[in-house]
Amino acid sequence: MASWLDRKIRKARRRDEPRDGAKVYVGPKRGRPRKPTPAIDKAPARKQRATGDEIIEWIERKCYIPEGKYIGQQFVLGEWQKAEIRAIYDNPRGTRRAILSFARKNGKTALAAVLLLVHLIGPMAIPNSNMFSTAQSREQAALIFMLAAKIVRMSPELRGAVIVRESTKELVCQELGTRYRALSAEASTAFGLSPVFMIHDELGQVRGPRSPLYEAMETATAAQEEPLSVIISTQAPTDADLLSILIDDALAGHDPRVVVKLYTAPVTADPFSEETIRLANPAFDEFINQVEVLAMADDARRMPSREAEYRNLVLNQRVEASQRFVSPADWKACALPVGDLTQCAEVYGGLDLSAANDLTAMVLIGKIDGIWHMRPWFWLPEDGIFDRARTDHVPYDLWVKQGYLETVPGNSIAYDKVAERVHQILSVHKLKKCAFDRWNFSYFKPWLLTYYGEMWITDHFVEFGQGTQSMSPALREFETRILNREIAHGDNPILNMCAANAVVESKDEANRKLSKKKSVGRIDGMVAATMAIGVAPVGAGAVDISALIG
Repeated sequence: MASWLDRKIRKARRRDEPRDGAKVYVGPKRGRPRKPTPAIDKAPARKQRATGDEIIEWIERKCYIPEGKYIGQQFVLGEWQKAEIRAIYDNPRGTRRAILSFARKNGKTALAAVLLLVHLIGPMAIPNSNMFSTAQSREQAALIFMLAAKIVRMSPELRGAVIVRESTKELVCQELGTRYRALSAEASTAFGLSPVFMIHDELGQVRGPRSPLYEAMETATAAQEEPLSVIISTQAPTDADLLSILIDDALAGHDPRVVVKLYTAPVTADPFSEETIRLANPAFDEFINQVEVLAMADDARRMPSREAEYRNLVLNQRVEASQRFVSPADWKACALPVGDLTQCAEVYGGLDLSAANDLTAMVLIGKIDGIWHMRPWFWLPEDGIFDRARTDHVPYDLWVKQGYLETVPGNSIAYDKVAERVHQILSVHKLKKCAFDRWNFSYFKPWLLTYYGEMWITDHFVEFGQGTQSMSPALREFETRILNREIAHGDNPILNMCAANAVVESKDEANRKLSKKKSVGRIDGMVAATMAIGVAPVGAGAVDISALIG
């Protein structure tokens, strides 16, 4: 005689062709099958995709507001939320990834929580499937779980069908065999999972273009017929960050299965006007505390130190909270192709020598048709290149394959190998002056003596202080050339990364320097480029080399 489980399995195999009104529920519970609970009696056969309106109706009928001013009332979705749900679930090509980006306090966590329940126990539920939410910290990861758990407990129908496991941050529907779990980047990498639905919460907090957790989850869906990822986040600070890359790719329209909605205020608009604030806050007229938001705008207007944070969190703009050296728009405007510097009558350079296992950079610049063309070279130790890529959240390994980054043998920077490459590079360029940071040059110079005489090195290599005395004039000239579009950097990805990370430390406008301590990533390429500008005759007057030693 067939067991109860065998009978269940046979029914599950016939679920693609159900009789009218027939429902199939598959679960691991032993014993006599339970009657379908009211919470899941509308779950459709999975082959029949639920529409956006069906999902909206289920949310507003089954879910109750768990906290705040309207606690205990049934959900009433805003028109903008309904539009986003329809865009995701009514896409005629099917949706693989959805990106929703808006300012803070617009109901991001609540929307994520109800979408999660739609896939756990609602119209989009697939028997025996797994759902996950991801975040960068345990505290952030717990937010969606806690809100979804509260919604379950508030609903008379859902609480009888969903088990809440606080210790493991899980929600389980035994009737359907579905399970949700919250994951954070602080835990071990999530390999071995097979999610059908994922929510990536605040992906804008990822710095750089890589996230091991995001990559592990996105590559774990191959066994699923229709996986769906939903990214709900405020924008990342820079164009080089993972969320910015995903948004820009989605806005370009390369994949019709990717849906994106970006609520942001234009950088040219008045940042403190109510009209501008509304552009990034779709819930401004619904449940946002307008008085509080407008007070934030007034604070940012009075206190410039608060403006960057206000622009990022309230206006949903890509703004770094620290004082960046160059804006993304200005830097991108200088992404012209680099000419052949070997044909220049003279070139100038900057050499930023790293510690044992950091990034070493050299930049040469030459003037062609009134534009200063900039050619960089970068070196890293070969051993551990993948570990450094994960640590810095940048694709060093890919840049090696693409030829933008060179490696030296071993697990530390071998100055003899760098000196050999510098000699090869300079042998085909007419070097006039090359600035260097004094701290590591004493270890590098003996290897240069292998190729050049003492007098040649003294004539061509200039000590360049890293304090404000040397850096301020060079930064001012560099900034002026960028704003005047008199720089061509060739859109080099490593130099772009350094430009995006470069933060200025200053007492006032006349005393500035690039700060590696305050920068969130590598800036070695920009330091080398600034030193090259510092020794080149980019200004109107002659350069006093001795004044650069500070």
